[in-house]
Amino acid sequence: MLNRRELLKLSGAAVAAFLPGINMAANTRPRGPFRFCLNTSTIRGQNLALPAVIEIAAKAGYDGMELWVNDIKDYLKQGNSIQSLAGLMAEKNLTVENAISFTAWMVDDDAQRKAGLAQLEEEMKMIAAIGCHRIAAPPAGVKKDQPLDFQKAGARYRETLVLGRKYNVIPQLEFWGASGTLYNLGQALAIAAAANDPDARILPDVYHLFRGGSGFDGLKLVSGKALEIIHINDYPASKPVNEQTDSDRIYPGDGAAPVKQVLRDLQAMGGTKVLSLELFNKTYWSQDALLVAVTGLQKMKSLVNEII
Repeated sequence: MLNRRELLKLSGAAVAAFLPGINMAANTRPRGPFRFCLNTSTIRGQNLALPAVIEIAAKAGYDGMELWVNDIKDYLKQGNSIQSLAGLMAEKNLTVENAISFTAWMVDDDAQRKAGLAQLEEEMKMIAAIGCHRIAAPPAGVKKDQPLDFQKAGARYRETLVLGRKYNVIPQLEFWGASGTLYNLGQALAIAAAANDPDARILPDVYHLFRGGSGFDGLKLVSGKALEIIHINDYPASKPVNEQTDSDRIYPGDGAAPVKQVLRDLQAMGGTKVLSLELFNKTYWSQDALLVAVTGLQKMKSLVNEII
């Protein structure tokens, strides 16, 4: 097996020859309303520099990436510029589909929330410079098992949307299955409705739909505009739901999740949907990063090819 540096020198066809079981023919982009995206968490454990991760996403054949805000900040701290990052993405013909952020926009403490919004604004300015028009808005900093006031949460989410319109960066309301507070699709839909804002968007995740007890049929209630991007993954059937963690996520189609049903419902919504592979699997982290990226993309595209 070639090492990672050698793999990165290969063309897509050459990669297939050295990665047994990977069918690069299946990685040709299928016709349909989907874009394919790599969340950098999927190969985070390999501890690669951001330019190397971008190179891998391009070599594997993704349309775009989800970058973590902290990784962008680390890149800048190393003396690089935001313009050089934008140039690298353009050179590789990749779009930054979304930025993963953890600001305290939703907390009850006024001072903490004010600081969280200020941080969110700075992050919006930064990612706008690389052509990114979405940023995750999860319940970061909210106390576990805290009662949820939908009207209050909706008003706070609306604040982030007003802020985002200044930079053409729209916060995507994200729920975490194990958060104990905002963990369910129904809650996210209620908050988005309470925001009473035309730009309200939700960011679901197959694992979180399972972990938080949402189920999957609720996606049928979502309109095309309200959902633009979704985290795609799977989970094993062999472990009780309350014992599963982010590290249990596996490749889509390898577990018990009704991923094809999810894809059909996304297609029925209308509009283009970004399918972002988000995994935190330590077994995958121990493998070659390009192998993991190619495998994940092949599995997503194979599932899409089955439903379109």
